[in-house]
Amino acid sequence: MNEYNWENKIIIVAEDIQINFKLIELILKKTNITLFWAKNGEEAIDLAKKHEVDLILMDIQMPTLNGFEATKAIKLFKSNVPIIAQTAFTMNEKENSLKAGCDSYISKPINKRELLSLIDQYFNAENK
Repeated sequence: MNEYNWENKIIIVAEDIQINFKLIELILKKTNITLFWAKNGEEAIDLAKKHEVDLILMDIQMPTLNGFEATKAIKLFKSNVPIIAQTAFTMNEKENSLKAGCDSYISKPINKRELLSLIDQYFNAENK
């Protein structure tokens, strides 16, 4: 498996369920990345305003403000930050995620290799 070193990168993980956040944290632990946990869409917007983030993993089904609305709001002031929708639901949410401004989509349960590869694609695109 590829070794990733993203020590200068910051990701916001917008996820209301702690065990799902912990899984993502575990998957990304060896990459040396900095993670911020947003427990709802409003927190994701606030963190995106306060920090120079490199990528956002956006859960779609969250309380207070869902992932669709949070994505639309973030894209207004950080249009270049890639947002990857993450959801347990299917095609309709994938389509709606992309319409809301998400750059990509990953389904739950999250596959470790798929997640690492997808993030790496965005980070490598920055370097080209």
